[in-house]
Amino acid sequence: MLHDTTEFSFQREDPQAIGLTNRVNSGKDPAGRFRMHTVCGLLMHSSLVVTTEGLPLGIAAVKFWTRKRFKECNALKKKINPTRVPIEEKESIRWLENLKQATTLLNEPERCVHIGDRESDIYELFCVAQEAGTHFLVRTCVDRLAEDGTRTISQEMDKPQSKVLHRVEVRDKQGHGARATLEIRWRRIRVLPPIGKQKRYPELTLTVIYAQELETPKDRESIDWKLLTDLPVSSRAEAIQKLVWYASRWKVETYHKILKSGCKAEASRLRTADRLVNLISVFSILSWRLFWMTMLNRADSRMPAGHVFSKTERQLLDHLVPDRPVDRAVKRSLSFYITKLARLGGYLARADDPPPGNKVMWRGLSLLTDIELGFNAAKLVGN
Repeated sequence: MLHDTTEFSFQREDPQAIGLTNRVNSGKDPAGRFRMHTVCGLLMHSSLVVTTEGLPLGIAAVKFWTRKRFKECNALKKKINPTRVPIEEKESIRWLENLKQATTLLNEPERCVHIGDRESDIYELFCVAQEAGTHFLVRTCVDRLAEDGTRTISQEMDKPQSKVLHRVEVRDKQGHGARATLEIRWRRIRVLPPIGKQKRYPELTLTVIYAQELETPKDRESIDWKLLTDLPVSSRAEAIQKLVWYASRWKVETYHKILKSGCKAEASRLRTADRLVNLISVFSILSWRLFWMTMLNRADSRMPAGHVFSKTERQLLDHLVPDRPVDRAVKRSLSFYITKLARLGGYLARADDPPPGNKVMWRGLSLLTDIELGFNAAKLVGN
């Protein structure tokens, strides 16, 4: 279960009909002072279900909300202690609600691992997962009290312990590949709840995993992951497995990119939040299907094409995109029609090209959908 939040921004003369998301810097005025303006838009917290191999199975939970007015977190922290505010009064409750909804939907909590970035480092989330009988793996940003309460997690992790090295393939911002050597440490630690909530929440025994790059790279940020999970880790292989699982969190970012760049959700001219939510909900299903088709081709390219494409779609692709001699080995398979669909969207399908990506798949699927609508309309007219 990959959880994450994204924002949809819109330009409207009456932003109150939709709501607000945050405040951004819009440059300097003639006097040299920074100008701030409040962004009109919606926020969406989604939970994408993927297999351990990375195949997206669907959307288990989605929560939309907006703000009547934006309160900056840094300004609020000067007035109140966020750890003393009940989770029910915070926007962070969305993490707990989606976890409960997604776990209930799949009906097998012991098989689910809920994965989130540093924003999901919420003690209440850990307790809710334990009550539901499910698991979590989050990137931590809070150095909580541990063991007897006189030391923190980071101090416990500094104690002498076994270390292992692991080499991974990484890419910089320009897409150039390189290899990085990580030092991995893990320890089972008793973690205490925040001081203001110790009467409400129990202590938990969790596994802390540190994965830190030995050398500081020049052309990218150094890898420094501090993960927290309720799952046990007793070997190098299990520690690396948890790192691989957390690395798959980026797939929910890809899903949101398809939703915005492919479906162009932010280009909508609808005027109210309710109408936008209905539209984005439909787009969410379309975005998942496109993502699923793209990844299914990489997971099982020889699957029968009928599992994904209708008979009409296959007929149209055969008519629109001519066969190539190299396609004889995979003719009529899923890979055969996925490649045709991508070629319809501009994919060159050269021998050394990687498998089709989401962008060419989106272009091809959009064009195929329009052609299929026209084809079906022509048949009705003919009859």
